[in-house]
Amino acid sequence: MADADAEVLLIDRHNYHTFIPLLYQVATGFIKPELIAYPLSKALRNISNASFLKAEVKQIELENKAVITDCGAISYDYLIIATGSQTNFLEVSGAPQHTFPLRTLIDAVALRNQILNCFERAEKQNIEAHLEHDSQLEKLMTFAIVGGGATGVEIAGALQELIHNCLIKDYPQLDLNLARVILLQSGDSLLSTYPKQLSQYTSRQLRARGVKVHLNSRVKTTSPTQIVLSDESVIATSTIIWTAGVAANFPQLANKISTADQNKLQVLTTLQLPEYPQVYVAGDAAYVEQNGEPLIGVAPEALQLGGAIANNIKRQLKGKTPIAFNYFNKGTAAIIARNAGVAYLLGKIPLRGFGAWLLWLGIHIYYLPGLSNRWQLLEAWFKDYVLRDRDFLQNVTEKQF
Repeated sequence: MADADAEVLLIDRHNYHTFIPLLYQVATGFIKPELIAYPLSKALRNISNASFLKAEVKQIELENKAVITDCGAISYDYLIIATGSQTNFLEVSGAPQHTFPLRTLIDAVALRNQILNCFERAEKQNIEAHLEHDSQLEKLMTFAIVGGGATGVEIAGALQELIHNCLIKDYPQLDLNLARVILLQSGDSLLSTYPKQLSQYTSRQLRARGVKVHLNSRVKTTSPTQIVLSDESVIATSTIIWTAGVAANFPQLANKISTADQNKLQVLTTLQLPEYPQVYVAGDAAYVEQNGEPLIGVAPEALQLGGAIANNIKRQLKGKTPIAFNYFNKGTAAIIARNAGVAYLLGKIPLRGFGAWLLWLGIHIYYLPGLSNRWQLLEAWFKDYVLRDRDFLQNVTEKQF
């Protein structure tokens, strides 16, 4: 909306934009956290009619056209709710307390610290006990991932490579044959939104690399030391990574609004709230259907939603009627591990192997904000690919980014 006759105010609790698709690479030591945290003030620097306010939104008063923040009330003429998603623990007992989600930069750093702490504790115990094999060592080096979508698949492959390409050099006294990466999927296939042949290829590739893939495995309860599945089988582990579900994340609304699946806000085809035509919803907060099917919540959808909303507001400012959103499906892609990926182009063309892996790399280099960040990302990927080494394998705190 840089060319619109309007003042644009962006409000966020953080002063940076997180590039969500690369969170798992922070968690597994590929890249440093700063690489995917782009300053919002810098992003808006060349937009003369836009400004940024770092604030926590407490409530939205739709009737009064006001956003209530910890800095006070802010009135608006048009409002865009684009607050993303939060982890959905699917009412699994113990999951909110005892698992590691991967939705924010803080989550990614916490998970990386946990992975490294587990190996450090295992090494210490191994030295003190002088044991080559011990159940406690196995538990410390067992990493269970709940959810077989793109995030679960990507972190499973990356974690397996981290252990056997990098950590094996850093912890030579540990028998890393005891280390296990377990991927648990409640359904009968990984990447359920992809064609069957790509799902099957993904399972084969992960298993060939040593990942234990368990399909039709629904989690019943979790604790700090184990997972109990619906069939009452038990997996002893010190680290449970939760990627199984998301739900819309939006501030408290002073007025009752219709919601849909995953607690998303129901919108018109123009992306407006039915009761409030001056309010739009974008990204994971909006329930949008295309050809009778809901959008699945990936980055290309969010980008097109944002552009459509900006165009509709500009139309309203000119006294024109907003037009219906029409999503153009460019496709989706997921990385499995080194030289292996899957892509489903234009919702029609399946692609797998090295070409899909290379395509995934190109897409994420292109969309990562900041030229300097892109070069640093390429450098980190090149070092991992050639030397099988990662620079960012140390415990850090959130204050460091």
